[in-house]
Amino acid sequence: MEKKKVRLKILEARASSPELWSDQKKAVTINKEVSEIKEDIEKINSLKKEVGDLEEISEMDDESLAGEIGEKLRGIEKRIGKEETKAYLSGKYDKRSALIQISSGAGGQDAQDWAAMLLRMYQKYLDSAGFKTLIAEQSFGEAGGPEGRIGIKEVSLEVKGHYAFGLLKGEKGVHRLVRISPFSSKQTRHTSFAMVDVFPEMGTEDGEIEIKDDEIRIDTYRASGPGGQHVNKRESAVRVTHIPTGITASSQSGRLQGKNKEKALKILMAKLHGLEEERKKKEIKVIKGENISPQWGNQARSYILHPYKLVKDYRTGVETAKAEEVLQGNLEEFIMTVARKS
Repeated sequence: MEKKKVRLKILEARASSPELWSDQKKAVTINKEVSEIKEDIEKINSLKKEVGDLEEISEMDDESLAGEIGEKLRGIEKRIGKEETKAYLSGKYDKRSALIQISSGAGGQDAQDWAAMLLRMYQKYLDSAGFKTLIAEQSFGEAGGPEGRIGIKEVSLEVKGHYAFGLLKGEKGVHRLVRISPFSSKQTRHTSFAMVDVFPEMGTEDGEIEIKDDEIRIDTYRASGPGGQHVNKRESAVRVTHIPTGITASSQSGRLQGKNKEKALKILMAKLHGLEEERKKKEIKVIKGENISPQWGNQARSYILHPYKLVKDYRTGVETAKAEEVLQGNLEEFIMTVARKS
């Protein structure tokens, strides 16, 4: 806490300098860090006040308030745990917003349905955790199946909030589902896979990823929903292709083509940054003489719904039999444990 206060004073002194805005990139970075530190200090002060208020109430020695005090105390302990976890997140981009990309694996409708289930799981968790989410782009799967379910081939979910990337980066990897297939008339057990990628939010002000105009191709198209229904009849959706790597990024969340282009470029920068980070990791493994396993083989977590209920994280060993609760967004223990080990 004291370190944060000292850092805040130093940054505020820099921010008050009339010469600061001569370097716009530096000014934006400093003001952003000032805002983040103030937010952290406010959260800590709020927790301290709540603990003090509970202490005063508990001194009243009123047994009828015991249940209420216990419930509030558990809530405070949970929030304190979140703030403590942030101390482990010291990576360069950990404080940033994030982009989650979910891609269905081989397996047709089952795999596409699994990707849709993962999207709902993350949306529910992030909503309860106070993050703002927005689907930047998604491609839908085959129509049909029980209750007219339509799965997802690929989806990009923007996650806005302090420490979003640091908390979510541990979700990267293969997620495996074992269940009785709702798409099989024979009620057979089926294993589905989906790949989850997590990228930090990147911008042109970072200066780390340079995208030249002659290296990209920009296509516009009509944003469409399940079954080919048009979300917007104008060609406002934008797809940007990075020609040297073949990596694509799309945005269809906005109604204006210019906004979608801007967002697609930011998503492309995030993906290119992720590609560069993977390249560096592989080079380090080669230098150390370590075996390099394919990324698709890096299994992160299994979700088993049949013949028993179990969700197990292979990086931390955390597991629970409450599989349905996890799929409804109860990811706190999994995400916090991975974050503390990252």
